[in-house]
Amino acid sequence: MFRKKQKSAPKGLQIIIVGCGKVGTTLIEQLVREGHDITIIDQNAEIVQSISSLYDIMGLVGNGASYGVQMEAGIENADLIIAVTDSDELNLLCCTVARQVANCAAIARVRNPDYGKEIGYLREKLGLAMIINPELEASKEAARVLYLPTALEVNSFAHGQAEMIKFKVPEGNKLAGMTIALLGRDITQNILICAVERDGEVYIPSGNFRVEAGDIISFVASRMMAKAFLAHIGFKTNQVKDTMIIGGGKAAYYLAKQLLHMGISVKIIENSRKRCEELSILLPKAIIINGDGTDEELLKEEGIEYVESFVPLTGIDEENIMLTMYARQVSKAKVITKINRMSFRNVINGLDLGSVIYPRYITSEAIIAYVRAKKDSMDSNIETLYHMFDHRVEAIEFRVYEKSAVTGTSLKDLSLKKNLLISFINRNGTIIIPNGHDSIEVDDTVMIVTTHTGFNDIQDILD
Repeated sequence: MFRKKQKSAPKGLQIIIVGCGKVGTTLIEQLVREGHDITIIDQNAEIVQSISSLYDIMGLVGNGASYGVQMEAGIENADLIIAVTDSDELNLLCCTVARQVANCAAIARVRNPDYGKEIGYLREKLGLAMIINPELEASKEAARVLYLPTALEVNSFAHGQAEMIKFKVPEGNKLAGMTIALLGRDITQNILICAVERDGEVYIPSGNFRVEAGDIISFVASRMMAKAFLAHIGFKTNQVKDTMIIGGGKAAYYLAKQLLHMGISVKIIENSRKRCEELSILLPKAIIINGDGTDEELLKEEGIEYVESFVPLTGIDEENIMLTMYARQVSKAKVITKINRMSFRNVINGLDLGSVIYPRYITSEAIIAYVRAKKDSMDSNIETLYHMFDHRVEAIEFRVYEKSAVTGTSLKDLSLKKNLLISFINRNGTIIIPNGHDSIEVDDTVMIVTTHTGFNDIQDILD
């Protein structure tokens, strides 16, 4: 059994992570950066040694569901255990054992659709803080983009009442050459542009910032106002009519189910005959084709040149990227590319892959939001967290529970940190795009966008 002691004194929460795959590694990287004391458990000795040496954390080789292994990992003093192995059942067992022997919170990754209707029951009966499903969350993000296909990304806040939408400003668009202040005066005050990427640099724009063609813009608005704004500046806002999905795994099932519910026709191309038979029962309204989704002739035969959206979900990043690039050559389809690994990120960003979805980041962001909320003070709590523009910008939604230095004061009179915007205030279900005369009140949720990292509390916005 391999152990590596941490050199520095522990800070933050005591967290045990079981499983060092893609999601586990992403969590380790982020949580170490945020100052938490991490212990990892995995059955692969090489992986444990490599990761524990790289991040200077404690590592144990063994079965994370074993009482003895958990005790050796320090479960009795842990604040949180996160089980993200490849096995749903092992993850649930890890959390169950931990909850029996310690007063720590527990988070399990559960991906099997068979458990889908039982998530609430399992969470309640097993006493779990969270059950996370990467494929389901990734499919929700993809479905939001296909609902508004001119967007590169659509992220949801305030329980779906507000959205942050990313889009690219095309040549000749009326926004090109316009300042943010002029946009607010001449077009609409019901949206807020909160981040702009230009030539690899990210800006939190002020009123005199001038938009240029080619800028990638993220803005916040209520769902209804978001569509109206995009329509006003010349973008199509109708959802796609049909989609072609390559690969018939869990992610394809979750996405197809949501799209069919939205009234979008779905065609799935899957190599395994057995899986095709399963999908035809699970998704009777979808067209299921048994064949090789990387076969150029088959793709043309099934109408890739005419389909309105195309989503490769093969499970192999290289195949997904190749299929996306092929679709962009032969059709005008809206494409969404799912990527699991994070290597060659700069190369991937340089390719024209349409909307790119990283399931491991969607998973880790939900968990990190919970961790930050668990660490915070009593006057506010983190509801939602998104990383934007390659983790250079954070969008955080806080719920305000108590009076503090940020409440009851006009925003113009608050001393806010630089490179930070208060993007919206959600008050009793009404989304307010704030001006200097608005104020934050108890029971509001407030979304901020900033290039600073690691905010745990709403008062962190003050300089």
